[in-house]
Amino acid sequence: MFVRDFMITDVVCVEIPGNRDDVLRILKRTGISGVPVLKDGELVGIITRKDLLRKAEETQLGLLMTPDPVVIRPDAPISEAAQLMVHHNIRRLPVMEDGKMIGLISVADLIGAIAQLRVTLPIRDNYTSKTYALWEETPLSLVGRILEISGYDAIPILMEDGTLIGIISERDLIRHSRIEDGVEVSDFSNGTDDDEWTWESIRDMHTISYGISRIQLLPIPVKNAMVKNVLAVPLNAEVGECALKMRRARVDQLPVVNGNKRLVAMLFDRELIKVLLPDQQQALRKN
Repeated sequence: MFVRDFMITDVVCVEIPGNRDDVLRILKRTGISGVPVLKDGELVGIITRKDLLRKAEETQLGLLMTPDPVVIRPDAPISEAAQLMVHHNIRRLPVMEDGKMIGLISVADLIGAIAQLRVTLPIRDNYTSKTYALWEETPLSLVGRILEISGYDAIPILMEDGTLIGIISERDLIRHSRIEDGVEVSDFSNGTDDDEWTWESIRDMHTISYGISRIQLLPIPVKNAMVKNVLAVPLNAEVGECALKMRRARVDQLPVVNGNKRLVAMLFDRELIKVLLPDQQQALRKN
């Protein structure tokens, strides 16, 4: 199983010089998590949802993007793609041939490969992650900050009684964001109130007004932005079964519940692709 068999060739890209607002519109419209950045047809970087949310006031693509992205060859095995994504904690790899980008392979594409393998290993031993949850009334702006600090891509949402009612992810944050333009003022006075040698009448007063354009999350509770009717899996679910559910539902994560239907963990696609790593494959062959 090689990269060429699972990569996409119709890749959505942006060009430098370009507009941050166009990137935001692309991510909202397509639901993808990032786009390659080209300059004069050459790959120079990647811009992701995380970049837009963490650098909310930045408008220049060159400062938003991650330069010199990790790439892969079309004839590389998918185990190498998984290894690179896990090692570098990234979700996509541009596929390069003769110095040109000919495609892109993502975590979602690797999940599709795992679904085909029909791996029967249970997820409970090696692939689930500890998690925490948020209350349904948590403001969306606070959810965005929590995701940024924690490094999580998604967080479960609970009702007051602890019942799981939804999931909020970076994809949902992008969908419920907007561009806000404003004006800020900076004071560059030469003197201060603590300076006894500065007379009020001769103090140099300099203020500069400048425009700010930032990505702002809507002022709504998380319950109005989350995905409802969440698809959950039990602890004894199999890797292949979960990969198939993710592929069909086009989700990046699945809540894991116990026999009482209570949330106990999360299954993230970035953890599930570890089954493709060389050491995992050797263990599978032995079994």
